Parts: sequence; C-alpha cells; structure tokens
Amino acid sequence: MAGFRQFFPSKANTIAQVTVVGGLLAVVTLGGLGMALYRSPFVTQVGAAREQVVPFSHRHHVGGLGIDCRYCHTSVEDSSFAGIPPTETCMTCHSQVWTGAELLEPVRESWAQDKPLEWTRVHDTPDFVYFNHSIHINKGMGCTECHGQVDEMPLTWKENTMHMQWCLECHRAPEKYIRPKDAVFDMHWDPEHHPETAGKKRSEFGPELVEAYNIKTMQLQNCSICHR
Repeated sequence: MAGFRQFFPSKANTIAQVTVVGGLLAVVTLGGLGMALYRSPFVTQVGAAREQVVPFSHRHHVGGLGIDCRYCHTSVEDSSFAGIPPTETCMTCHSQVWTGAELLEPVRESWAQDKPLEWTRVHDTPDFVYFNHSIHINKGMGCTECHGQVDEMPLTWKENTMHMQWCLECHRAPEKYIRPKDAVFDMHWDPEHHPETAGKKRSEFGPELVEAYNIKTMQLQNCSICHR
C-alpha cells in the first residue's frame, strides 16, 4: 500500500533473535549453576564435620583402640538402621576411664538423667528413599565403600554425596566394590592378603562373589528397590 509505513524498525528481527538466544543461554547457564550447586559440598555436606553434643572421634575409638563397628552400631547386620549407641554403651568404658573429663559431661548427665544423647545424623537419607544396612552388609559391601575411612576421622563427615547417581554406580556394577563377607568390617582390607581373593584380580574375584552372594544386578536397578 502506498504510504504504508513499517511498524517495526528494521533491526527488530535482530533484537528478537538475540533475545531468544540470550534467554536460552540464560536458562542453560542457570541450570548448570543449579546442578553445580546441587553437587557442591555446600549442599551435599561432603567433607564437613557435623557438630555433635559430644565430639566423638572414630580415629581414637576405632583406629586407635580397635573397637569394632558393631560394638556401637549393634543392629547394622540385622536391621535397615545401623543403630546409634545408647549412653549405656559409652558408660561401659567411661564409668572407669576419663571419669572426670569435662568433654564427657554430656554423657554423664545423660546417664544420670536417663535421657538419650541427641546426636546429629551425618548420613540421613530422604524420606522417599529406602536404605537397608543389613542387606548391604550381608552381600559383602564394606563399611568404607560408603562411609570412607571412618577409622581415620577425628570427627565424622560424609565421604560421598549419597546421590542416586552415586548409588547406581555400585548397583550397576557391584563387582567393582564387593568383598568377602568376613572382610566387610575391615577398615583396611587388602585383597592381596585375603585367602579368598589372594592372587586374583578384581575382575576375577568380583564377578565370582556377585554370583556366590546371589546378587541380581538388573534387579538392583529397578526403581522400587530404593523408592517404595
């Protein structure tokens, strides 16, 4: 039409294209930052020692004194929950040693008042996740595979994220992590010096143990295993 004037300026297309591309880049960038934050120690708490009512040292009790995990975590072989030791367990020793230590006053007070100590959970799975300690223990999964070298920790922290992808790495290939059942609680298990694995490579004894313990890899990858 004669005299018709263009409503949008000639550079409008360029502005629209830049806006669309910029918007997409912003979404991708924000998504990437969100994922990085989700996996960061700030969120996962990996490597961060949690404050406790009593600064309990696994390095001293396990690494130094050689106390077995099951002495305190009594239900780890039979229950989904590993168990938190009652004050009575602490006082078995501390009614005789370090009896006047100021550090242990909360323990003595708990015992005197018959009131449990309120420990802060370090490994706390969400309500929508089902985790059973006993099945992992009885299928040859060592404590250190999930919890790291607890016997070297002066204070307890998370060694791994406990994210679903991390769990699936083991569920998809348990032969990479499995060990003989009698080595589950060995903090420094060495396959080369174990009678069942000595002289064998991981690629050899791993699949053998998976078969011997009747571990069904495909079943482990079913969503209902952890989400019930």
